[in-house]
Amino acid sequence: MSNPSEKVIIVSGGSRGLGQAVVSDLLAQGHSVATFSRSSSEFVEGLANDDRFLWKQVDSQDSKQLDAFVKAVLERFGRLDGLVNNAAAGYDGLLTLMRESEIRNLLSANLESVILLTRLCVKAMLVRQGGSIVNISSVNSVRGNAGVAVYSATKAALDGLTRSLARELGAAGIRVNSVAPGFFESQMVEGLSDRQRQQIIRRTPLGRLAAAEDISAAIRFLMSEDAPFITGQTLVVDGGLTC
Repeated sequence: MSNPSEKVIIVSGGSRGLGQAVVSDLLAQGHSVATFSRSSSEFVEGLANDDRFLWKQVDSQDSKQLDAFVKAVLERFGRLDGLVNNAAAGYDGLLTLMRESEIRNLLSANLESVILLTRLCVKAMLVRQGGSIVNISSVNSVRGNAGVAVYSATKAALDGLTRSLARELGAAGIRVNSVAPGFFESQMVEGLSDRQRQQIIRRTPLGRLAAAEDISAAIRFLMSEDAPFITGQTLVVDGGLTC
């Protein structure tokens, strides 16, 4: 008999970066994890023989591919208990200088695709009358910064989605929360100069950038049986940057 604490969880964009850290963390906890990305990576190829892991090549902005992926997860594992909406696109630039195609791509990648994937997963969770959804938001959703207006808008929309879905799905035992990371060691900060990096660290009460594992620990908590009465919340993980 399977352990009720062992879950089947989808993590979008789990081939590298934060998604990779989340997948590794959840697998280490004994969960089964399914993920997708546009391209493979050494990380997912290394897990190819793990019975508790599934990876598919999927374009998150293609609704038919998303539908096929969720069906493949249900066929492989028989159920779905959790969803981590991690996949996202980033863009730094002033709104007035952005092309319309860039704006539409951010809206599609960071919001529309999340809503469509969530809808598919919620249908599977409703069958079991339970589940947990964690949306990856951003500190940009709670504090404005120049040059990320559209990105911030998509992440703030995820926080709104979180609160409204928590209301819609609570009666079915499905919890919905957001995690809003601050600056953490990733491709996101590789383009920063040493001066910019030190400025961020000085403004952070805990005196460092986060590690991806700091973010994945928060996600793991919200997915776990240790958070049964937490829903509709945004957990900011930024070392105190926005306090």
